[in-house]
Amino acid sequence: MTGSPPSDSSSENQSGHSPLQEKVSDTTTKPGVYMMKDALDQIIYVGKARNLKKRLASYFRPMDQLGIKTGVLSRRIKNFETIVTRTEKEALILESTLIKKHKPRYNVILKDDKRYPSLRLDLNHPFPNLTVVRKTPLDGAAYFGPFASALAVRQSLKFINKTFKLRKCKNREFAIRTRPCLHYQMEACLGPCCLKVDRKLYGSMVREVTLFLKGRTPKLIRRIKAEMKTAAEKQNYEKAARFRDKMFALERTLEKQVAVTTDFKDRDVLSIARSEDLSLMMHFHIRGGYLTGSREVDFSQTFSTDGELIRTYIRQHYEKNPFVPGEIIVSELPEDAALLEEWLQEIRGKRVHLHRPHRGEKAKLLELVRNNAENRIRERRAQMKTQKDLIQRLQRCLRIARLPRQIECFDNSNISGTSAVSGMVVFKDGAPCKSLYRKYKIRSVSYQDDYAYMAEVLTRRYGRPSPSPSLPDLLMVDGGKGQLNIAVAIIRSLGLENRFDIIGIAKKDTLKGESRDKVFLPGRANPVNLDREEDLLLFLQRIRDEAHRFAIAFHRRRRTAGTLHSELDSIPGIGRVRKRRLLSHFGGVRQIRDASIREMSRVPGMTRQSAEAVKKTLSGSKKQ
Repeated sequence: MTGSPPSDSSSENQSGHSPLQEKVSDTTTKPGVYMMKDALDQIIYVGKARNLKKRLASYFRPMDQLGIKTGVLSRRIKNFETIVTRTEKEALILESTLIKKHKPRYNVILKDDKRYPSLRLDLNHPFPNLTVVRKTPLDGAAYFGPFASALAVRQSLKFINKTFKLRKCKNREFAIRTRPCLHYQMEACLGPCCLKVDRKLYGSMVREVTLFLKGRTPKLIRRIKAEMKTAAEKQNYEKAARFRDKMFALERTLEKQVAVTTDFKDRDVLSIARSEDLSLMMHFHIRGGYLTGSREVDFSQTFSTDGELIRTYIRQHYEKNPFVPGEIIVSELPEDAALLEEWLQEIRGKRVHLHRPHRGEKAKLLELVRNNAENRIRERRAQMKTQKDLIQRLQRCLRIARLPRQIECFDNSNISGTSAVSGMVVFKDGAPCKSLYRKYKIRSVSYQDDYAYMAEVLTRRYGRPSPSPSLPDLLMVDGGKGQLNIAVAIIRSLGLENRFDIIGIAKKDTLKGESRDKVFLPGRANPVNLDREEDLLLFLQRIRDEAHRFAIAFHRRRRTAGTLHSELDSIPGIGRVRKRRLLSHFGGVRQIRDASIREMSRVPGMTRQSAEAVKKTLSGSKKQ
């Protein structure tokens, strides 16, 4: 192939050009977005261009003039579509939207695309409180984060709750509370829910919390120190002592933070590390010159250059992040750095500088981030090697035919046969793959029978012509030889006995003096001896316990839904909308039962008559 993709795109017409090259020649030179499609008319790549015609022409040059990524992509392009925009900035935004919608195979997509937790401070409320959220809409509230993990946000929230006296209750509890809670008695809250609290005093605390969460701890310490001296000069020693304790707590927190720059400015630092099979972005958050947190993100493929990866990360991260610093240091500048700066400036409202330093303090900071990224890559590779070794040893010890890279495990949950459910968990390469977890409501069995539950669920999971997700390498059932034999019989009846291996794991029987759980194989009377492979047994127990947790959680939610139905849906005049508003306002059936008729009447959509009906019904159910 010399000048164009094969198949349809390579068939030349009389002018010597392929149909796609002819289509490119008719394309506009305006900015816009292009979508590449394969033979199945699926979108495989989305890109933006300042000049659509020029950019598209670069995909249909001779193969020896194409890079690795473009060469692989061009072989699969059978058609393309374009969307013209007024400016390149509009094209950048549209490109991001289309990538999130279609998730094309050859676009750079973050593996870690989850929403990280942030802290929300509702400034529209007269007495704001902090809540943990994962979405940051433009609703007038102040958002801080995102934090690298739920543990990090909990630690920050724990320190704030201990040091500052903001209210801890949720808005719906704040609205109906009749007396201060335990936090007030512990002097950890001013009790604005029930007591008359000076809004200026509360607002001062909100500003202190804001300074702390923005990384302005040194400034906050200086402010509190000045207030302490003022209180001491006025001989208000109790107030001065409280300021002193708060200052000491903040200084201890500051001691744990690492000062990495001497100019005490806000900036983010991004660097990429690569190996043969991994690409990782390391992101350091510098606030006021101190390192306040870090984040690492995997990329789904490694064809793209460092500049393209950084461009993708900036676009996807800061689109959801409420805080954009004035400076972003990167290990490689993207081609459209100026356009990204303009886009970031619109989000921040002020100028944003994107650059790659080559010497000085900032270059050393970038090197620090790069070293951390490379070290994390080495740790991840070592972890992957350990997991691979564990899976290989598991295959040898169980003497099964296939390497158990994908393991599926089922567990049932019910109470005396009611609300019976089953859960399936999936482990791939030694780690849970939650996107493949499945929940099953038991449909054909109305009584308690674990064997019947398993027969139904296995048939539903593996009995389809084209099972989705793909078949596992190993099926593990929670139970002894009885459950294992049922599973083997079901899989044999489906004609899949040679497609994957099956094992059972049963809990130890302490009455018989057993000291560990047992693993059974089909056709073998005695359990497998794993005395010398304790880590393998722990791994299988971990999978079993995860299936147990997953099934119980699903059963609990279903049982709770049934309880809500029996108590609320049977009340005359309480439909779906009113039920949802009552639960949203009060938080649960117990709180609704404890509320007065007047409080229920204040809920939007409720009348006094409907509130009386709710009160009468729930009071009656309580007596029963």
